[in-house]
Parts: sequence; structure tokens; C-alpha cells
Amino acid sequence: MIESKQTNFYNIGVSYKKADGHMRGKFSLSKENQVILLEEAKHAGFDGIFVLSTCNRTEISGFAEHPYQLIQLLCKFSEGTVEEFAKISNVYKDKEAINHLFRIGTGLESQILGDYEIVGQLRQSFKLAKKCNTTNAYVERLLNSVMQASKRVKNETKISSGTTSVSYAAVQYIISNLSDYNSKNILVFGLGKMGKHTCKNLAEYTQNKSVCLINRTEEKATEFVKEHPSIRKSTINNLDAEVEKADVLIVSTGAEKPTITQKNIKQGKKILVLDLSMPENVAKNITDFKNVKLVNVDELSKITDETLEIRKQEIPVAETIIETHKTEFNDWLNHRRFTPAINALKESLENIKKDEIAFQKKKIKNFDENQAEILTSRFIQKITTQFVKHLKDEEISASQSIQVMKKVFQA
Repeated sequence: MIESKQTNFYNIGVSYKKADGHMRGKFSLSKENQVILLEEAKHAGFDGIFVLSTCNRTEISGFAEHPYQLIQLLCKFSEGTVEEFAKISNVYKDKEAINHLFRIGTGLESQILGDYEIVGQLRQSFKLAKKCNTTNAYVERLLNSVMQASKRVKNETKISSGTTSVSYAAVQYIISNLSDYNSKNILVFGLGKMGKHTCKNLAEYTQNKSVCLINRTEEKATEFVKEHPSIRKSTINNLDAEVEKADVLIVSTGAEKPTITQKNIKQGKKILVLDLSMPENVAKNITDFKNVKLVNVDELSKITDETLEIRKQEIPVAETIIETHKTEFNDWLNHRRFTPAINALKESLENIKKDEIAFQKKKIKNFDENQAEILTSRFIQKITTQFVKHLKDEEISASQSIQVMKKVFQA
């Protein structure tokens, strides 16, 4: 069993920093596979484990004897290999893993700085892990601390000021590259969170009245267009016909395989295709057709404006807030780690004290037991305080120190 041996807290995964969209797609985990992975991890004895899989990153955090155990899990339930992982991965341990999660949760590691969509995704990851019974007190406390820091960074800094997201960038790309964008036929395929944001951004930043929406679950699309009457709804059966009418196709279907291929586009058709999905849901070979332009998440994320410059100036303030919450978490962690050892030390010293006072009472006439009690109790308090300070200051040798204490005092 994993928990019976020496473990550390690890975070392993791939992100936009080293992996392009294609490779991130290979390592992405569907909700179904996330559940299966967590169930297997639980039965294998892993502790405090949760999975985060978004368009920009797929990561596993949890306790293991070695990070390779978590890497094997990721590769087993995704289409990526260990060899590929080694070339594009990040592996963080203990303090680095904690710091990494704080930076993710406060938007500092988002592909677009300050994008807070990741906060909701982190919450969902934890909820799923809790449902699968793979969380523990450590992970729960850590993620609570991350969420507290995230809330403060959002409220006390300008790091999320302005509107900047992939769905926003998609609309800005259309505005920047199509001079007559307000008169173009735009088809949005897929009504997940990204699709909804895209439709809302189209309504907010353009005057285009020729937006059509298709979603596999027609009921969701019907409900959405009731609230947004300027958007026309069509059905999945009419997908090819609507693509034929469209000047711009925005794909955000969230499927594991491409939902738009060469079969959906007639040769000679001039169309701009924006793929907001991860894994990519548009087959790359559609660009074999002469008049088709394909833009993916990575290209859209390069679109920046003065908003990002303002956000960058707020990074030091955000990092100061993170340090405060990291310190609080580490204080809790130290207290939790060292309390059993300190209590055992105190108990051993108390037993020595009782035996010595009992011995001196017999040996010394008019022995002042009250004074001896006060004096020895102060000694015990000072010794334990010094030991706690040593454990905190010398974290590398903490386990060794505790072992020595146990041997010396037979605690």
C-alpha cells in the first residue's frame, strides 16, 4: 500500500508552457477517465490525489513514493506516452508543488495572465476527487488556502482587470482580421462554457446579427437562445448545410476526437475556422483545402492588449498575497506534523519529572514539592519550545530529529 511507505506530495503534468495543442490533447483526460483514474489510484493506496484537466494543462496532484507512479497513471488513462511526457512535462515536489498550485489558482500560470476560469476548474477537480473519496485533510486545507488567496488576488489587485480570455481573443481575432465582420455569417458549434462565452462576447463586442448556434444536445441550445434572441439555433443534422453558409466557424465542442473534418467542408469553400477546443476538435488536414484558414487555442492566446500590461504590473502584489497564505498553510502543516512528536516528548519529560519529584521527596527533608513542580514545568516548556523551533528551522532533518528524540526519551 502506498500510504504505508514514505511519501511526498507531488504535482506532475503538462501545460501550454512546454506542450503545444496537439501534445496537450494527447494527455488530456475526459471526465470519465478522470473518475476511472481516481478509482484506480484509491484502490492502489494513493492518498490525497486529484486531477486537473483543461485546455491549457493536465495535471495530477497527490501523495506518492515516487512521481513516476503518478506519471504512469496519467499515461495509462490518456493517449500520451511516458517518453513523450518526459520531454514536455513539469514535476514538482512538496514546497514547489504547493507553490505551483497557489500560482495556478491565482491566475499567475494561466495562458492569458489573470484568467480566472481555472479557479472554477480547480473547484470541480476537488469536488470530483471528494466524490471518489481520494482527498485528505492536507489537500482540503491546501485547496481552501489557494481559494482564499485567489479571492484576495482578484479583489485586491488588477490582475483580472479588463476582459481577456480565449473566447474573448477569438472575437477579437475576427474583428481584427475581417473588415466586414458585422455582416459575416458566424456559426458557433458547441455550447460548453467556452461556447457560451463566445456567443456572449459576439453580442457584446460586435453588432453581428447573423450568428447561428448548433449544439449536440438541442435542449441546451434552445434554452440559451431564449435568453439571447439575436442568435439563431440550428440542429446537428443541419451541420454541413450551416457550415456551407458560414464565413466563420467557431468550434468549442469538447469532444475527444475531431468533430469537424474535411467531410464537413466542401472543396473551394472560403471559411475561417477557430478551434477553441482541447483536445483539438478540428482536423488539421482541413487546411489542405485552399481557402480554409484554421486558428487554434495557442494562436488565439497570443492576442494581447494593454490589459495584459496592466495585469503584469500587479504580479508582485499577487505574489505577496500568495506568500501570506502559503505561510499560514505551512504553519498549519508544521503543527499537524510535529504535534504528535511534541506531545510524546512532553509525556516522556512529565514521566521523568514525576519520578524525580517522588525520589527527591523521599530523599530531602521538607522538600518543597510545589516549587519543584513550577520549576520543572518551566524547564519542560522551554525544552519543548526549543524543539519545536528546531523542527521548523531545520525542516530537512525534521524526521531524523524526531527519530532521535524517540530513541533518547523512548517516546
